[in-house]
Amino acid sequence: MKLILIQDVPELGLRGDVVDVAAGYARNYLVPRSLGMAATRGALKDAEKIRATRAEVERRALESAEEMAQALSGTTVVVAARAADEGRLFGSIGVRDVAEAIAKYTGVTVAHEQLRLAGPIKEIGLHQVTVRAHPEVEIQLTLDVIPA
Repeated sequence: MKLILIQDVPELGLRGDVVDVAAGYARNYLVPRSLGMAATRGALKDAEKIRATRAEVERRALESAEEMAQALSGTTVVVAARAADEGRLFGSIGVRDVAEAIAKYTGVTVAHEQLRLAGPIKEIGLHQVTVRAHPEVEIQLTLDVIPA
């Protein structure tokens, strides 16, 4: 049975995709949960518009991520934190602290969900931070933690 997805369905497709599924799966699961609708002529035209809109949104997101990559690539961000004499921090620096520091020093707003750390930063020194602005765009930053 041909169906047009109204919402993204994991392992099946994205909103606006035309999929061929078993009639029982469509009738008992997808349609009652408003995840899909029958693929009629009019609905197929609407699905094409949805796919075109999704492609445009994806293109804009990729362009935005590439602009962010150009602005941030090779950048060193400095963060001051209270530390003991041995270089251990009194606490730790997490992704939210790193996001604030990037916004403060570069003017580029990065969501904390886009940041990847190996773990909380608990020592003074240089640390590598990965910004995943888009599934296709990853940016490497150096975070310099200095004592306050």
